[in-house]
Amino acid sequence: MASVPSDVIHTASWRTFRPVIALAKCTKCYVCWKFCPDVAIAIDGDGWPVIRLDYCKGCGICAEECKPLAIEMVKED
Repeated sequence: MASVPSDVIHTASWRTFRPVIALAKCTKCYVCWKFCPDVAIAIDGDGWPVIRLDYCKGCGICAEECKPLAIEMVKED
């Protein structure tokens, strides 16, 4: 069976928590982007990280690695 890149598999239905970025606290260090195992964080045209919720499993690694504490995991509605 051929492998499939994780950025083509929509996994949003699996999560119970989702990351929310407080841009006022974000330093654009891109650690969240580097550590995301599911390619769920993109960088927009202005250099800000953006959570691609269709691909996010809610693992919380981005929030754990964010030293400025700009990412909070919030319960899904």
